[in-house]
Amino acid sequence: MGVFETLQERGLIAQMTNEEKIKDLLNNQKIHFYIGFDPTADSLHVGHFIQIMVMSHLQKAGHIPIALFGGGTGMIGDPSGKTDMRKMLTGETIEHNIDCFQKQMSHLIDFSDNKAIMVNNANWLLNLNYIDFLRDIGIHFSVNRMLSFECYKQRLERGLSFFELNYMIMQSYDFLVLNEKYNCILELGGDDQWSNIIGGVELIRRKKSKEAFGMTFTLLTNSEGKKMGKTENGAVWLDAKKTSPYDFYQYWRNVDDKDVIKCLKMLTFLPINEINELEKLQGSELNIAKEKLAFEITSLIHGKDEAIKVQNAAKSIFCSGEDTDNLPSTTINIDAFTDNNISVIDLLVISKLVPSKGEARRLIEQGGISILFKNSTKKVENIYDLVSLEEFNDNFIIIKKGKKTFNKIVVNK
Repeated sequence: MGVFETLQERGLIAQMTNEEKIKDLLNNQKIHFYIGFDPTADSLHVGHFIQIMVMSHLQKAGHIPIALFGGGTGMIGDPSGKTDMRKMLTGETIEHNIDCFQKQMSHLIDFSDNKAIMVNNANWLLNLNYIDFLRDIGIHFSVNRMLSFECYKQRLERGLSFFELNYMIMQSYDFLVLNEKYNCILELGGDDQWSNIIGGVELIRRKKSKEAFGMTFTLLTNSEGKKMGKTENGAVWLDAKKTSPYDFYQYWRNVDDKDVIKCLKMLTFLPINEINELEKLQGSELNIAKEKLAFEITSLIHGKDEAIKVQNAAKSIFCSGEDTDNLPSTTINIDAFTDNNISVIDLLVISKLVPSKGEARRLIEQGGISILFKNSTKKVENIYDLVSLEEFNDNFIIIKKGKKTFNKIVVNK
C-alpha cells in the first residue's frame, strides 16, 4: 500500500486539486512539498500536530518536506476561520516564536542530510517593492473571486481590512517562490487553507505555465464538530513548559469515546489492524484504547521515557504512597498563607485548575474538588474551607478536580 492510501485509510485527506495526479506523485515519485506555520505563539499546539503527522508520513515515504515559517505572513495574520482581525505581533516576537517553532520541529521531523528543509518567508516578503509586487503578482488575483472564498466571506459582515486581504496573495507567492527555488509542486494544509492553497496553484499556472497541486487534510475536530486541543485553561501546547507532559497525557486519556479511534488513526503511527482491534472495544473497555492513544501521542511529543513516567503517575493513587513526582505541580510561597492558612479557592486559582474564583466556587458546590493528604482524602464541601500549613505533609498536598485531574501543591518554605 502506498503512502497516499495510508493517508486516506487514516482519514487524513480532505480535498485535492487533482486526485489522480497527486496519488501518482505520492506513491511513485519523490517530490518537495510544503506546509506553512505562522508563528502566532511561542509553541506549536495540538492543532499543528496533524500537519506534522502528514509531513512525517510523507517523509518516511521518501518525499522532502519544506517547513515554511511565516516571518512575513505572520506580520499580517491569516483571516481564515477568524471572526476578528488577529492581534498584530512585533517583529521581535515573530522572530522569537519562529525560533521556538524551529527547535520543536527539529525534534519531530528529520532535517539531517537535507531530508527536510526549513525556510522563513520573511526572506522574500519583507523586502518586496510594493508597486512591483502588485504589477507582477497582484494582477493575477480577482478581488471578486477572492471575496467569494469562505475565508473572506465570513468576515465581510464584521469587517475585513485591506491589510488582511493581502494574506492570500502573499501565501500564494510563497508557493511560487518555493516552486522556483526547490521545484516544490505540492502545498499541504488544513482544510481551512483550501482557498489560499488554490490561489498558489493558480498563480504558478499563470506565471510559469506549470502544473502544481494542493491537498488539504482533515481538521482535528471532535464528534460535535468543534476543534480539539482546547481546555478551560487554553490551548494544549506541545511545549512541556506550557502544557506539562502529565496534562498533555491526561487530555488524550480523557477524549470522548466517539473520538478515540479517529485520533488513533490520525495522530499515531499505530498499525491500522491494531487500531481496528481497539475499535471493537465497548463501554469501560474503551479506556484501554484511550490509554493507548495518550501513551502513543505523549511518546511522540515528549519521548517514551516521559510517557511511561506520566502514565504511571496518572495511574498512581496518592493515599497508597505511590510516586507523585511526575504529577503537574505548582509551587507557592509561604507568604501566600494568612495566619498559617490558605483557602481552597485560592489554591484552585493559583494552580490554574480553574480560571476564576467563581468557577472554583461552582466546582466546590457541585462536589467536584477533593484534597489528598498523606493519609486521607477529603472532599471539599464548603467554599470557605481552608488548608493549614501543618496539613502540607512533606511540604505538599494534592488537589483533585473531578475524577482525573490532579495538581501537586508544594510549599516553598
